[in-house]
Amino acid sequence: MRFKQAGFLTKIVVLALLIYMVTSLMDLRGQIQNTQSQRDLLAQQVADQRLKNQELADAIENSDDPEMLERVAREKGYVKQNELLFYDVAD
Repeated sequence: MRFKQAGFLTKIVVLALLIYMVTSLMDLRGQIQNTQSQRDLLAQQVADQRLKNQELADAIENSDDPEMLERVAREKGYVKQNELLFYDVAD
């Protein structure tokens, strides 16, 4: 069985298809890398939010704890009765 030799036009069409496939694969690879970096960023955000949620759940469970109440009061800027508060105005 003998094969007919491909013509010049056929070779050009095959070459054009190969170039198109290579550029499409390179574009898809770039899209995959971008999507993976977005996925990693979102996974980090999910982990951070889970940590915050756990901290809030712990705060709710220990809302009657005197140490927890004092810590929250300190964070909000409250002071105890007869306690002196000094502000640093050097800035």
